[in-house]
Amino acid sequence: MDTLSYKTKSANKNTVEKQWLLVDAEGQTLGRLASKVAKILRGKYKPYFTPHVDCGDNVVIVNAEKIQLSGNKWEDKTYTRYTGYPGGQRSTTARELLEKNPASIIEKAVKGMLPKNKLGAEMFRNLRVYAGTDHDQEAQKPKAINLNDLN
Repeated sequence: MDTLSYKTKSANKNTVEKQWLLVDAEGQTLGRLASKVAKILRGKYKPYFTPHVDCGDNVVIVNAEKIQLSGNKWEDKTYTRYTGYPGGQRSTTARELLEKNPASIIEKAVKGMLPKNKLGAEMFRNLRVYAGTDHDQEAQKPKAINLNDLN
């Protein structure tokens, strides 16, 4: 074996380099978009990925109202919530949720793919979803990426 020694780099809060990325959801399938965005938020595409550190990038998603669902999911997929009162279980279909708040469909899908702990909540705060093409993160100069190029 060589005399070279290889060390695994472990990232921490001070050494992480975060970028701002812009994703266009127009024509994208919900689940495929959500899984790739969750990987970016987690930092899994980075060579120094560390599971216990928030090393992911900030993601801005635009055109949330133009997301696609396959099959009959617009009518069959339901989102259930509970008001906290007896008999207070409420459900809404994907189409109703799209008309009411298009950004929440993508937010719910991505949040479900992040870790269920404090670190996952911190990663979710790095996601911004907008219904139209305009967004409030122009000052951060987000770099547009194509999710179809990612594995």
